[in-house]
Amino acid sequence: MAPWHWIPDQVRDDNFRVRDDNFRVQDDNFRVQDDNFRVQDDNFRVRDDNQSRYFTLRYQSSMAAPSEFKPVIVGFLCNWCCYGGADLAGVSRFQYPPYLRVIRLMCSGRVDLEFIFRAFAKKADAVFIGGCHLGDCHYNPEGNYDALGNSFVAKRILENIGINPDRLRLEWVSAGEGIRFADIMHEFGAKIKALGPFGSSEGRDVAGLLDGLKAATDLVPYFKLVERERFRVSKRSEAGYKEFFARPDYEPLFKELVLDKLTMGRIMGALRADVTTAEDIAAKIGVQDSEVARHLLALSEQGIVRLNGKQAQVAVAA
Repeated sequence: MAPWHWIPDQVRDDNFRVRDDNFRVQDDNFRVQDDNFRVQDDNFRVRDDNQSRYFTLRYQSSMAAPSEFKPVIVGFLCNWCCYGGADLAGVSRFQYPPYLRVIRLMCSGRVDLEFIFRAFAKKADAVFIGGCHLGDCHYNPEGNYDALGNSFVAKRILENIGINPDRLRLEWVSAGEGIRFADIMHEFGAKIKALGPFGSSEGRDVAGLLDGLKAATDLVPYFKLVERERFRVSKRSEAGYKEFFARPDYEPLFKELVLDKLTMGRIMGALRADVTTAEDIAAKIGVQDSEVARHLLALSEQGIVRLNGKQAQVAVAA
């Protein structure tokens, strides 16, 4: 067995110091590596700054250039003819603006007044109705004549509310007239684009137009009854319809039976919204003060509203 040798403490401490110095050298190497990481971090910061400047410039440029107005046109198309024409235009690759949102119906006569008013109430910029040519309807009685009559009535009601009637269009397109469909879409799309978004060409508050559309929608059952009883066209031809709606006695009768009722409905809506004076109601619905006063008097005689000087309010029963 080898003899045990004593090692002085000082010598052992020196050995540890040498090892500690080696560790310190390694630590210095780590510090160098850390400095390299800091350089890399600085590079990332430069890249991030450049990227943020790039996205800021892109955002500012997109905000500076306003987007082009693209109208939304709700289209009610007859399944047998106009829808086929639209399909042919697509198959034949005829180019036309992509503004139309198609709703396919079995007949253009199925397009109710409520459909038109609700489309505008959803802030559509225009409504297009496409059906078979007169005399070519697949149903009996010919539904496209009903669509023709509805278009005349709807245009007058829209005009009374304050909506440009040019935003509603009715056309006859057969299944073989793809190029005609494309031409109509070009023309109508350009016209609506020139008019601008819903309410802009009218110069009216959009909220007021929406209130008028709601009043018209609520009265659709009454409009149908009046049409069936008083505005039924006996001569089934395009000339016959134009002649009927151009008669001198038609306008005063239509005003009395339809437009006055619509104005009363709009007045009632204003009263329910706490607009109580004739002047304020006239400003809200866009009619003359004298017209509002006349209708308020008629409504008070029927017990629907109560008048108190210049103030009016809805009766409890109404």
